[in-house]
Amino acid sequence: MHERFAGPADPRPDHVPIAELRSRLLRLREAVAARGLAALLVFAPESHYWATGLDTGGYVFFQCGIIPADPAKGPVLLTRRPDLAQARDTSLYGDIRVWYDANDAAPAMELRDILVELGLRGERVGIETATYGLTGANHAAVLAALEGVVATAPASDLIHGMRAVKSVSEIAVIRRAAALADAAVAAARERATPGVRDSVLTAAALAAILEGGGDMPPAGPLCNSGRRAIYGRGVGGPRVLEATDQVVLELAATLHRYNVCIERTFLLGPVPDAQRRMADTVAEACAAMAAAARPGHPAGAIAEAFGAVLDRAGQARNRFAACGYPLGATFRPSWMDVPPMLHPGNPTPLVPGMVFFPHAMLGDAETGLAFGSGDTILITETGAEVLTRAPFR
Repeated sequence: MHERFAGPADPRPDHVPIAELRSRLLRLREAVAARGLAALLVFAPESHYWATGLDTGGYVFFQCGIIPADPAKGPVLLTRRPDLAQARDTSLYGDIRVWYDANDAAPAMELRDILVELGLRGERVGIETATYGLTGANHAAVLAALEGVVATAPASDLIHGMRAVKSVSEIAVIRRAAALADAAVAAARERATPGVRDSVLTAAALAAILEGGGDMPPAGPLCNSGRRAIYGRGVGGPRVLEATDQVVLELAATLHRYNVCIERTFLLGPVPDAQRRMADTVAEACAAMAAAARPGHPAGAIAEAFGAVLDRAGQARNRFAACGYPLGATFRPSWMDVPPMLHPGNPTPLVPGMVFFPHAMLGDAETGLAFGSGDTILITETGAEVLTRAPFR
């Protein structure tokens, strides 16, 4: 049986004004009702954060917010005891229910009881499933517990769509994170010398972010050297840089959970002509993507501009199908705030206030040569503003 606690009397979030949080919650209730739902079951940590300010890692267990459409009810949070203090200090959840670890713990059944208590029996409720905050096992448990009690409908897109366009206060945080990203690249570049481990570059980048007032990013950084530079993911174990070498660095600088990404390539020693051509192609592709990122254009236009440049340069076999993704406030394990991925044909309209990370990465498996670069951009009323400004090379 869960225990009930009162929520905060006056939460004071650091990242946005409390009035903005309250406005978001009201808009969310209206959107829930407009979709024909009596309530929304929130499992995504990003959704908790955007709608209520809740900032914890408890989503790795079982953590559910209940947002009824009726403003006279809730919102209610069901979480574990270690998350109680943070929920009371950071969120708008005025009713917090705590479930306790035990051999027979069944938080999904406790969720069912709360829904009945709120008078939602027989109603239709939305549920977020496209999230790391709801494992397959917990999803199965929720469906079993709610069978015959409420009807569930997929609603992962509801809050995600609402938070895609950033507010003035969010953009202010993002701009500060962009400065941290530039500082991180500068710190890593300074340490990129023969004889040092590539992990030293990673440490320098993270130190610049943290010492500059940022947070630990939800993933990475990716710092791949030598042949590893052609990889699209990080690998375990450091590698010592050689006199002639290459390093591809991709990272997120994070502040108040908001991520700003940047990618740069450091080249040591003589640079082969083929790699110089790669760099020129990447630079042209990045410029083309920024030019295509205009309000009213589909998101796919960015990817199509990227593909046209790389294919024209004879790099079709060395490029990825997608060239980036949206950014926002996300939790581990990823800084990507997807969907939508930036791929050809994506019809999602670009709207002022959206933030993306378009990047061009080339890796030739035959020669082992690589070059990548990318910047975070903000869609404005007239085009795209490039927020990260570290030198290209």
